[in-house]
This record gives sequence, C-alpha cells and structure tokens, in this order.
Amino acid sequence: MGVPADNEDKIVVRGLEGVVAAETRISYVDGANGQLYYQGYSIHDLAEKTSFEEIVFLLWNARLPDRRELAALRSDLVSDMRLPSQVIKMIELTPPNAHPMSVLRTAISMLSMYDPDANLVSEDANSRKARNLVAQVPTIIADLNRIRAGKPVLSPDPELGIAGNFLYMMRGTPPDDQEQLVMDLLFMLHADHGLNASTFTARVIASTLSDMHSALAGAIGSLKGPLHGGANQRVMEMLDDIEHPERVQEYIQGMLENRQRIMGFGHRVYRTEDPRARHLRKYSEQLCNRTDKKHLYDISHRIEKIVTEAKGIYPNVDFYSATVQHALGIPTQFFTAVFAASRAAGWIAHVIEQYSDNRLIRPTSKYVGELGRSFVPLDRR
Repeated sequence: MGVPADNEDKIVVRGLEGVVAAETRISYVDGANGQLYYQGYSIHDLAEKTSFEEIVFLLWNARLPDRRELAALRSDLVSDMRLPSQVIKMIELTPPNAHPMSVLRTAISMLSMYDPDANLVSEDANSRKARNLVAQVPTIIADLNRIRAGKPVLSPDPELGIAGNFLYMMRGTPPDDQEQLVMDLLFMLHADHGLNASTFTARVIASTLSDMHSALAGAIGSLKGPLHGGANQRVMEMLDDIEHPERVQEYIQGMLENRQRIMGFGHRVYRTEDPRARHLRKYSEQLCNRTDKKHLYDISHRIEKIVTEAKGIYPNVDFYSATVQHALGIPTQFFTAVFAASRAAGWIAHVIEQYSDNRLIRPTSKYVGELGRSFVPLDRR
C-alpha cells in the first residue's frame, strides 16, 4: 500500500527553523542586527539601569513600574521566597549526585501539590502563582546548595531583592554593591528570549490548559539540555580543562580541526554578537580580576579571539555568564539552574499569554514508514 498523497506533499522543517508558531508581545530577538527587546525596550537601555523586579513587572504588565508598584512587587516576591517544609525535606532526600536541574524540576512539581490554586487558570490565581514561582525557584537552588554543603538553609533578607537574596541564601554572605548589580544584570539578561526551545515547551504545555507548575517543569526539562541552557556549565568545564591561557591556542585549534562544537559560541538566531554577551564580558573581566581568577577571563578572551577569527561566529550569553557566575561563587553544576531562576519570569509571561488567546498547539508529521504490512500471529513468528 502506498503512502497517501497528502502525506507526500508535506514539507518537513527540521528543528522548526523559521516556522512561526505564535504571536507575542513579550520579547523580540532581532538576529540580523544583534538586538533583543523586552516589551519594546532595547536590552541595552534596560541593562545595568533596572532591577530584576522591574523586568519581571515589565514582562508581565507590558510597562515599567512606578516606585510604589516596584516596592510592592519586591516585597511580595521576597515574602514568597520561603518553601514549604515538605519541599525542603524532599530536597534533603535527593541523591548527592543528582543534577540541580533534576532536583529543581522535581521540586517545582512538588510545589504544585501544596498550592491550593494549582489547577486554576483564573487571572487572580495565575497572578499569585506567578509571584510564588518566580520567588521560589531561586530558593530551591539556594537551599539545595546549602543542604549539600551541610549548612542550614537561610531565610530571605527583607532588605534585599530577589537577586541579592539568591546570592545571600546560596553563599551565606550578603552581596556587596557590585555583586548585587551583576546578579541583577545576570537575571535580567536571561529573563526572556523569544520562542526558544524551553519557552516553546512551556507554551505547548499551557496550550493543553495544563497548570503553570507543569509548564515550568517541562520548560526546565528542556533548558537542561547542553544545546540550550546547559551550555554554560560546559563552558566552565572547558575553561577548567584548559587551565592556563598559554594552552588556549593548541586546545581550541585541536577542537576546530576535529570539528568539535565549542560551547558558548554561535546562535540559531543571532548573525552578529549576542547583545547579552556584550554586557557580561565587561563584568566577567571585572569580577575575575578582583577575585584572583584573572586567568579565567584571559582564557575566555583568547578563545573568543581565535573562534571569531577562524569561524566568524561570536560568543552567546552562555560564554561569559559562566565566568561571571564562577566569580560570584556559584558552583559550576548550578549554572543552568541559575539560568532557570531568571527565565522563570519569561516562561510565566508566555504561559499567561498563551492562556489569554489559547489554541491547542498540535503540529503534524510526515510519515515515512511502511503501510499495509501483513500481520503474523504470535504462534507463527
């Protein structure tokens, strides 16, 4: 039996590249010109001039907050950072070698079981769940780090925002002014980025009218992959493997000759420099110099020069975020989870946008197998 004609006419777009699957007002990635916009604002106008809480408000409300609105949101988020004791107990029971992203994915699912409005998609319920999740994702990561280090978990400091509290609750020491600025910058630069793999995953789940927790758990699973958020961990592992700036040329040249993928370079959308990398490069240099990790920035800078000249491709956000996080005292295994802590704001914005004008996302496929095969009963096989 032949394949039906309508199947033959289907055109497969591998990776869905260039396929428009949704309309959105949340963010726009201008790959040709190397620009990123949040609700119409250039990332360059927002970077270092806004707090993460301002970006959260912007993504969810399509406008920047005034002072009163910002203070109210910051207060609500910090007060929502505490986790149910049962979730902390679950984190304590996780295997010590479990990846933080796996623990985070499971903890988000568990949080849904303690949320009385978990299955409601009303505006009020979504607003409350959104605040809780953006506040609690950083706490899950910080608490996991403290528990694995054999130290007590910490309560948030009401004088700090989400980014500052994350560093404090993870390390046990409050951030200084520069660390606070850089952590806020890191969070806001990762907050949203168009219809990337994890955001698309979240929207697909939301399109079934499943709950917000499920959408975030799915997005976290997608972000975990090394071709998406997991690249920053791989960047740091590469830098540690190189060890010294004098080894960069030989190491990277060998990778290029063997056609190995160099993590932290290139992007599906950008054809020029990733605009987020521009801001992180500066603070990678400053933080590495002040924390006796200058060799890591030097290694990174040399890699960028070699790869850009040899391949004509530029660093993406993952490349310099690796050294920034390392210099802030964040363990390498937690890098992707930090990405998730900031991207939760964008995922939630897209989930709510999907709910507001929903249609089930259900693409088709092109069948390339056989039809009409003869069935053989079990006793004759």
